[in-house]
Amino acid sequence: MMILNMVRQGLLGELLHAECGYLHDLRSLLFRKGGEALWRLAHVQERDGDLYPTHGVGPVAQWLNINRGNRFTRLVSMGTQARGLGLYAREQFGPDSTEATSQYAKSDIVTSMIQTAAGQTVQVRHDTLSPRPYSRGILLQGTAGLVRKYPEEKIHLAARSEPEAWEDLADYREAYEHPLWEATMSTLKDVGGHGNMDYLVDYRLTQCLRAGIAPDIDVYDAATWSAISALSEMSIAGGSRPVEFPDFTRGRWQERPPVGIVTV
Repeated sequence: MMILNMVRQGLLGELLHAECGYLHDLRSLLFRKGGEALWRLAHVQERDGDLYPTHGVGPVAQWLNINRGNRFTRLVSMGTQARGLGLYAREQFGPDSTEATSQYAKSDIVTSMIQTAAGQTVQVRHDTLSPRPYSRGILLQGTAGLVRKYPEEKIHLAARSEPEAWEDLADYREAYEHPLWEATMSTLKDVGGHGNMDYLVDYRLTQCLRAGIAPDIDVYDAATWSAISALSEMSIAGGSRPVEFPDFTRGRWQERPPVGIVTV
């Protein structure tokens, strides 16, 4: 949300490239006997593609005005060998266990490249079957600088930063904090998961419904972000061939206004 505010104020110049993903070691979770394991493991066994693109691509899509003046036009995906889950299962359950002898279709790491109608590129990664710290690999680059999250929050601006040096993003928080985040987080203690982010999503949706205005994330966004999963499978199955990205708005992306900067 802070980066969105920076983008809307033109701090990064014209946007060129973004990176994001879901990078989370889920190997132990996949072999639990209930909960998420009941559906997550089946996808890993049967599908080879980006199984969860929405977590990372959502903020990027808003920064790039996807479905609101811009859109994704084509996608190319490729995957690594499928090794991580089999190795983990042999170590945890033994080489003759059902877990170790099962087949897993999912590549350990799937990388997708998406192009937009405006000419930008977006890299989306899915990495849940290898040992690693959690990350979403956030990076946004423009003609005037770039900003990143994970493992650290850093920014470099051509007009302000020392040459070839990062600055701490926290130093820009007072000037560019999103007003909705600032207004709600200052009064909240612990009312929702993920550091109150779950609460804020529900709060903003309720705010839109009460005001009778379109939500910041709508059905077109849901379809577009989710489609990356199926399109990545199609691309990998076709030898990493490019696939065209559907326009779920049927051309209305050209007239829909971008997501604005809102407050309470």
